Amino acid sequence: MTLSVPPTEPAGNPADDEVVVRDTGRGWPRLPRFRELGVLIAVVVLVLGTWLYNPLFLSTQGTRDLLLGATLLAILAVGQSMVLITRNVDLSVGSVLGLSAYTTSVVFVAAPGLPVAVVMLVGVLVGIVCGVVNGALVTAVRVPALVVTLGTLYVFRGFTHWWADGGQVNAHDMPSGFLRLGQVSVLGVPAPTVIAMLVVVAAGVYLSNFRGGRDLYAIGSEPAAARLSGIPVGRRVLAAFAVNGALAGLAGVLFAARFGTVDSTVGMGLELEVVAAAVVGGVAIFGGVGSVYGAALGAVLLTTVTSALPVLRIDQFWQQAVVGLLILAAIGLDRLLAARAERQTRGGRSRGA
Repeated sequence: MTLSVPPTEPAGNPADDEVVVRDTGRGWPRLPRFRELGVLIAVVVLVLGTWLYNPLFLSTQGTRDLLLGATLLAILAVGQSMVLITRNVDLSVGSVLGLSAYTTSVVFVAAPGLPVAVVMLVGVLVGIVCGVVNGALVTAVRVPALVVTLGTLYVFRGFTHWWADGGQVNAHDMPSGFLRLGQVSVLGVPAPTVIAMLVVVAAGVYLSNFRGGRDLYAIGSEPAAARLSGIPVGRRVLAAFAVNGALAGLAGVLFAARFGTVDSTVGMGLELEVVAAAVVGGVAIFGGVGSVYGAALGAVLLTTVTSALPVLRIDQFWQQAVVGLLILAAIGLDRLLAARAERQTRGGRSRGA
């Protein structure tokens, strides 16, 4: 990603914004596309290799389980990517998912007459509120996102534990129409997976084609330059956290619909897996680079690894080891490509001098 800031006085009107984000225009930029292609090839090779070893891996039920397994992680990875692109991180997504799922199930018990859509909206709103709290603390109080979201991780989880008081909500407490959402298919694809695909496409189009989305890349690439160019950095970062919270809330609603049993431990430990999916998918941990398509592919890759290794009769221990190696490889590749891009930029400047 390249930022070009003119040597003039800072523009006061965002409409006069001079920041040029050349790598994030319409369509996929060349460098991220290379990364996403690598993740896609890894997914295809792993799926085909496992299928050749055991054809039942791609049976109707096996394929459905694989898609459903990646659905929630992909939705969370999309939201996390939007935050990471701004050079921040949200470690509270697992707790937000759990709080949203529990709120959704409790509302069904407390107000059984409410329409399913209204209750689902309540679950999403819980996520938005949590996201706004995180974003406000990061932007207004100027506390690092790592510290803020580490704290809210425990706050949200602790509140859910206190609220649940060791209890749980079961499937018979929820309406069948809601539970059917986690079971029906659209053209052979599970409905939650279809929702996740729509989320990925919508977020990808927004980041590539709308000014607000491109501003996120500019903020992550160079926050000071973005601010001097008139980009409302605080509002954009707050919006990224709010969207991330909304998607975590949506994932919590879909969790309740799919599994039907919700307690205070839902989503525990999921935050690191979400960050791993985004990083493996090519979203730079240092901000400014990556796409939600890559993050979704990263979620599919991690889910496929988790599903394939037991089929290949590989010890469970190696699942975590493989995920760790994938993260290290992604970070190493990120630094290698960044160094290469820097050398090319210096070479271009030398020739132009």
